[in-house]
Amino acid sequence: MLRIDMSRAYLADAIPAATATLREMSATPSLSIKSFALGDFVTNAYVVFDPSDNAKSCWIIDCPYEPSAMIEAILRAGLKPELCILTHCHCDHIAGLAEMRLKLGPVPILCHVLEKDFNADPNLNLSAFIPPGLSAPEPEGYLAHGQVILLPGLGEYAFQVVHAPGHSPGMICLWCAQAELAFVGDTLFEDSIGRTDFPTSDPQAMDRSLRLLLTLPDATKIYPGHGSATTIGRERRSNPFLRALT
Repeated sequence: MLRIDMSRAYLADAIPAATATLREMSATPSLSIKSFALGDFVTNAYVVFDPSDNAKSCWIIDCPYEPSAMIEAILRAGLKPELCILTHCHCDHIAGLAEMRLKLGPVPILCHVLEKDFNADPNLNLSAFIPPGLSAPEPEGYLAHGQVILLPGLGEYAFQVVHAPGHSPGMICLWCAQAELAFVGDTLFEDSIGRTDFPTSDPQAMDRSLRLLLTLPDATKIYPGHGSATTIGRERRSNPFLRALT
């Protein structure tokens, strides 16, 4: 049974080894999150960075259709993406990867291993149902439940990977205990949850994933794949799709 490890700061298998480092936590630095609602599906992409970082490193979380506004903001700020992390590999979260690579360089792409074939396969990434189908750049590395990513440039913030299948088999969330926030992809929304009627969806797995997210503290702010940010506590109290789970 999966669980969120709240007792340890980080795990030994942090990846990618070439760029991620594990180190002793000290004073909490500043963390900035810029959100961009992009494309016809109004899919959220996020740019995460530490304004005090002289190297101007950042992460990109998801890269939807029509990513120009996000890319231009990164260029204007002089930020340097270290990683693009995909919460999952449906077309509305990966369609901008080629343009991102063209304009920002060979940014490494990571996703859960269960979706390693989705980017290249229009049937798996669902773009076959929204012609024309698309194939996006494939990931260079894979994430698994419990891994912790700590990149130079994001100060002392450690993000734990939470495997949350249901909407898709390789859905991941990224939870940061120090900052009391989580990026949750298309698992949990304000007053709603992700769809489970796609070919690779699993409603029973979604229930388990939602119960897993509900073990996070109520103060945890969640950044979803669509719609507004909210908190675990608010959704626990008012989300109608969670009532049967609590």
